[in-house]
Amino acid sequence: MKLVNYCFGSALVISLCCLYGCDLEGVQLPEGEEAWPRLSDYAFFEQPLSDLNGNRGVIPYDLKTPLFSNYAEKARFIWMPVDSQATVQADGSIIFPNRTVLIKNFFYHKDFRRPSKGKQILETRLLVKTGSGWKPYSYVWNDRQTDAELKPLGDIKDVSWIDTSGTEHELPYIIPDINQCQSCHEHGKQIMPIGPNMGNLDKSFVYDDGEKNQLSKWVEAGYLSSGDWPSYPSIAKWDDTTEQLNERARAYLAVNCGTCHSPAGSAYNSGLYLTTTEDRSSNLGICKSPVSAGKGSGGRHYDIVPGEPESSILLYRMQVDDPGARMPEVGRQIPHEEGIKLISEWIAGLQGTCAS
Repeated sequence: MKLVNYCFGSALVISLCCLYGCDLEGVQLPEGEEAWPRLSDYAFFEQPLSDLNGNRGVIPYDLKTPLFSNYAEKARFIWMPVDSQATVQADGSIIFPNRTVLIKNFFYHKDFRRPSKGKQILETRLLVKTGSGWKPYSYVWNDRQTDAELKPLGDIKDVSWIDTSGTEHELPYIIPDINQCQSCHEHGKQIMPIGPNMGNLDKSFVYDDGEKNQLSKWVEAGYLSSGDWPSYPSIAKWDDTTEQLNERARAYLAVNCGTCHSPAGSAYNSGLYLTTTEDRSSNLGICKSPVSAGKGSGGRHYDIVPGEPESSILLYRMQVDDPGARMPEVGRQIPHEEGIKLISEWIAGLQGTCAS
């Protein structure tokens, strides 16, 4: 396996290192579409690895509305090769250069009331942009929390935590295999990132050198151009009650459901499209009978019944635990109570009636 060492320093030093192989601090990617066997091989993070302190060029980021994953916390980072830059499309999507890596670490605080008591990191997922598209790689952390190993077939890790109300939880946390990762990220038969777009990144983040807007930070790092960006749609923060209920609910559904439930998603044939730009009521599921739901319908007749959350299939599939009926199919084992409350309130406020 060949090594591509993206070291940092003067052009002269980099040239000498390429010639003579000296070891400078920097991210190290394997050539082509191969993956290192251990997370530490990439040098994304300083030691100890579990502190998740990014090396130079590895920038942390957050999302206004993230994907729910069994109440796991996520520490996200992005890295791009030196002298490469992303471009922005009119719809707010970002075209990342080859060799870009999106890094997402899943963990639970042992006690969410006191995060300083420590955390258990379960997995790190990488999305690597290659010449043939994005490639997903999953790394499972060892019990000593010293490193993570590549596991294409996924894994199961037992995890326990205490939530902010003091309630104790236990979960056999399922780490998806590579095919499940691909099915969630499929868009137009290509693998694509779900969260990072202009509307979802446009927020402040507290960095080591202070708080600033994330997009401004990316410009400062050279990851985005400082020129004029196309106008792009914003996205609401799903749990910010100062924002409109409709915008919050639509943002939540777009991130948690809309990747699959879109004209270019894997569930395109359902006719249920839950993107933020969908404006046809039937495609949003209002008074729409499911194409094929089986036991996933819960005995209900329409995806969404205005004013009646308890009669809506959409809410039922968010509530149910049955693997054959719950939604999303991958990445959720337990219901997201706060998300259910949001969508229930949204449906309750919709106007209209469905034919009996």
